Amino acid sequence: MAEVRLIAETRTEFGKGGARRTRRAGKIPAVLYGHGLDPRHLSLPAREFAHALKGGANTVLTLEFPDGDQLALPKSVVRHPLRDYVEHVDLLVIRRGEKVTVDIQIVVTGEAASGTLVLTEANSLSIEVEAMSIPESLTVDIDGAEPGTQILAGDVRLPAGATLVTDTEALVVSVQNAPTAEQVEAETEQAEADAGVERDQPQTPED
Repeated sequence: MAEVRLIAETRTEFGKGGARRTRRAGKIPAVLYGHGLDPRHLSLPAREFAHALKGGANTVLTLEFPDGDQLALPKSVVRHPLRDYVEHVDLLVIRRGEKVTVDIQIVVTGEAASGTLVLTEANSLSIEVEAMSIPESLTVDIDGAEPGTQILAGDVRLPAGATLVTDTEALVVSVQNAPTAEQVEAETEQAEADAGVERDQPQTPED
């Protein structure tokens, strides 16, 4: 996992007005906490932070303060629902050598046997891993998998030293027989018929 250096500035303005002024200045309001330390309110350069996130949600950040550097991990990134810019960030203090719990994206590779349908039941797994060795993704290989194949969380290969936090019996990927054209057509006709019945149902007057 990449490690990125960012200049962190202490924030002295709080509330919505202060946050807006911080964002207008091209920075992101943030809070740094963890290891029993008092929460530290700061701002980060917006452009550099957005670039850092391209390396993955679990990118380790080295925050440069006037009194020294601090390692941190993005814990919560709040984005504007319409404009898709970062509104606020919660950062977790980490230290080299310690383990952290993170959600890691699952990447499915390979092609299952002909005539099958692959269903991804989980997009990520939660693992505990050394803070400086967080993987970018976890790979699930389905090459040649036959119908009926089920890959559980406990079957996914983890990096050395990592521990699975997700339930080992959680279903990650399943391989089924692909529906025939006749089955798809029948299901479509049934869905259309059900929709027609619902539209024809008399409406009950509201009190």
